[in-house]
Amino acid sequence: MQTPPGKKIVLAVTGASGSVYAQVLLRKLESLSAQIESVGIVMSDNAREVWKHEIGDTSYSGFKFPVYDKNDFSAPFASGSARYDTMIVCPCSMGTLARIAGGISNDLTTRAADVMLKERRRLILVTRDTPLNLIHINNMKTVTEAGAIVCPASPSFYSRPESIEDVALTVIDRVIDLCGLNQDTFRWGNI
Repeated sequence: MQTPPGKKIVLAVTGASGSVYAQVLLRKLESLSAQIESVGIVMSDNAREVWKHEIGDTSYSGFKFPVYDKNDFSAPFASGSARYDTMIVCPCSMGTLARIAGGISNDLTTRAADVMLKERRRLILVTRDTPLNLIHINNMKTVTEAGAIVCPASPSFYSRPESIEDVALTVIDRVIDLCGLNQDTFRWGNI
């Protein structure tokens, strides 16, 4: 019997604060690579700057996944025919959320998100900003009605995290579950 192909995942990293979420997610995806056929990464210029400021290095370029330019519309996930099944925007800025909600495909991130929505595939937006204004809330409503999943970067503390990375992992484990990947993680009820 032939093994089914792994997941094809797009990760977009925007300039919202929360680079640690993207870093922890990339590490987690590497650890689950047996379940993944491919991962493509796109980062905004602001994402790179925020990463350097918050993480203190340029380790975003050290992961084993290919990184595409923010304006590279020839990237495979810019078309539905490439059959990427999941896109994660982590962290997702309110500006990116607004462009996705408005159907504005002005860069590779928003084009890939538009592809996910039109193909009825999984789009997970890990929003991080707080507080929210009514425009943000309405944009979240719009993308949810279009089929996206808004997964705010709201950590949990049931597992008693001991570091910033552990706190971020409580969010990323939820994202991994939403992707449909199998993982060994803290589960409520297994205390």
